[in-house]
Amino acid sequence: MTRKRLFLFAAFDTKNYIQRVSDAPVIDDSLIVYVRALSELGDIVVYMDNNTPESEMEKLKPYTLYTGASAHGEYDFGSYKRAYIWACNNLNLSDYDWMYLVNDSMYAPLHPIKPVLENLESNGTDANGIVFNSHNKKPHLQSWFLGMSQKVFLSEEFDSFITSVEKQKDKGLITYLYEQGFTRLLKKNKWSFSYLYSVKGHAVYNNIKKLFINGMPFMKKTAFTRHMGSLGNQVFYIMNNIDSKLKNIIISDAKRVYCDKDIDKILTNNIFKIIYRRIKYVLRKIFIEGI
Repeated sequence: MTRKRLFLFAAFDTKNYIQRVSDAPVIDDSLIVYVRALSELGDIVVYMDNNTPESEMEKLKPYTLYTGASAHGEYDFGSYKRAYIWACNNLNLSDYDWMYLVNDSMYAPLHPIKPVLENLESNGTDANGIVFNSHNKKPHLQSWFLGMSQKVFLSEEFDSFITSVEKQKDKGLITYLYEQGFTRLLKKNKWSFSYLYSVKGHAVYNNIKKLFINGMPFMKKTAFTRHMGSLGNQVFYIMNNIDSKLKNIIISDAKRVYCDKDIDKILTNNIFKIIYRRIKYVLRKIFIEGI
């Protein structure tokens, strides 16, 4: 049976935030690749947390039902909220079997996404996610890819949850109220959920090679610069084991966002360079950040 899916896609061009510049936000090729891949699996509504020019947004329109943009400052859940409200006003949500909340913090697809969705949807649960963070005190589904059956997304409880999203004073509150809050919502209503990967802490950021080998189609964008480049060997491995065209698109975007001159240095299979970077990172955490 073919299942009908609706993807609410939250996007954000991070270049200005990272480099502290004021260039006009853009729709880069890596985002187009991701959205186009999802468009083959369902309908898509995209909302960006940037004042993105209409000429840029046009790049996504062949693959979406709607694309919107405004610098609302409510992070991904603020974009999910706006995409959801548009969908409620313009679509019949009961036409869909599954609704997904997806953001662009990942490069994808490194592997085909379709079998991943079919796997999740065949579990018979009310909701699902790609990764479950098995935190000792606050275990939760990670919010960069969440799925819901009609039992959840047509409920008054979910509507109240998503439409109540508002700007918070720090990212920690956003994580607690909304990312972790979504899993609390599922548990409170006794809605069952499943996931493909269970990780602790920041493993989804740090163990990208292992996850890729295990078939995960996604890689965190921040892997390029995380821990002062000490994941460079893992990124190097992944880049050399995916389609060459996608590799070039991803590296091009990483150079645009993180600064051109640094990315080529980060990508290395030299174990001595990786160890050196790791030591520098640890020393910085201890003596500069005091952690």
